[in-house]
Amino acid sequence: MTEGRKARIRVRTVNATYVGDFVIPPMRNRVSDVLNEEQRLFISLTDVVIDNAERAEFVSINKNLIESITQL
Repeated sequence: MTEGRKARIRVRTVNATYVGDFVIPPMRNRVSDVLNEEQRLFISLTDVVIDNAERAEFVSINKNLIESITQL
Protein backbone atom coordinates (compact mmCIF):
# COMPACT_ATOMS: atom_id res chain seq x y z
CA MET A 1 0.00 0.00 0.00
CA THR A 2 1.41 3.37 -1.03
CA GLU A 3 1.25 6.01 1.64
CA GLY A 4 0.32 9.61 0.90
CA ARG A 5 1.72 12.76 2.41
CA LYS A 6 0.61 14.21 5.73
CA ALA A 7 -0.79 17.69 6.21
CA ARG A 8 -1.39 19.28 9.62
CA ILE A 9 -4.88 20.80 9.64
CA ARG A 10 -7.27 22.56 12.04
CA VAL A 11 -10.90 21.45 11.76
CA ARG A 12 -13.64 23.54 13.40
CA THR A 13 -16.92 21.73 13.95
CA VAL A 14 -20.15 22.64 15.65
CA ASN A 15 -18.88 21.21 18.96
CA ALA A 16 -15.06 21.39 19.01
CA THR A 17 -11.81 22.34 17.29
CA TYR A 18 -9.44 19.56 16.22
CA VAL A 19 -5.80 19.92 15.16
CA GLY A 20 -4.30 16.79 13.65
CA ASP A 21 -2.49 15.08 10.80
CA PHE A 22 -4.53 14.37 7.67
CA VAL A 23 -3.20 11.96 5.03
CA ILE A 24 -3.54 13.10 1.42
CA PRO A 25 -3.59 9.98 -0.80
CA PRO A 26 -0.98 9.70 -3.59
CA MET A 27 -3.49 10.41 -6.37
CA ARG A 28 -4.58 13.72 -4.76
CA ASN A 29 -2.68 16.99 -4.42
CA ARG A 30 -4.64 19.05 -1.89
CA VAL A 31 -6.75 18.61 1.24
CA SER A 32 -9.74 19.99 -0.69
CA ASP A 33 -9.37 17.25 -3.34
CA VAL A 34 -9.99 14.61 -0.67
CA LEU A 35 -12.78 16.56 1.05
CA ASN A 36 -14.69 16.97 -2.21
CA GLU A 37 -14.92 13.21 -2.81
CA GLU A 38 -18.65 12.45 -2.55
CA GLN A 39 -18.18 8.87 -1.37
CA ARG A 40 -16.12 10.01 1.64
CA LEU A 41 -18.49 10.78 4.56
CA PHE A 42 -15.85 11.12 7.27
CA ILE A 43 -12.32 12.48 7.49
CA SER A 44 -9.71 10.84 9.70
CA LEU A 45 -7.10 12.66 11.76
CA THR A 46 -4.19 11.21 13.71
CA ASP A 47 -2.11 12.71 16.53
CA VAL A 48 -5.03 14.97 17.43
CA VAL A 49 -5.38 17.82 19.92
CA ILE A 50 -9.02 18.58 20.79
CA ASP A 51 -9.87 22.12 22.00
CA ASN A 52 -6.22 22.71 23.02
CA ALA A 53 -6.75 20.38 25.98
CA GLU A 54 -7.39 16.73 25.18
CA ARG A 55 -5.18 14.46 23.06
CA ALA A 56 -6.21 11.47 20.95
CA GLU A 57 -4.33 9.14 18.60
CA PHE A 58 -7.21 8.97 16.12
CA VAL A 59 -10.42 10.92 15.44
CA SER A 60 -12.95 10.45 12.65
CA ILE A 61 -15.11 13.51 11.89
CA ASN A 62 -18.37 13.57 9.96
CA LYS A 63 -17.96 16.03 7.05
CA ASN A 64 -21.49 17.38 7.59
CA LEU A 65 -20.45 18.82 10.98
CA ILE A 66 -17.41 20.71 9.67
CA GLU A 67 -17.62 24.51 9.71
CA SER A 68 -14.07 25.26 8.49
CA ILE A 69 -10.69 23.68 7.76
CA THR A 70 -7.33 25.41 7.80
CA GLN A 71 -4.06 23.87 6.67
CA LEU A 72 -1.29 24.75 9.12
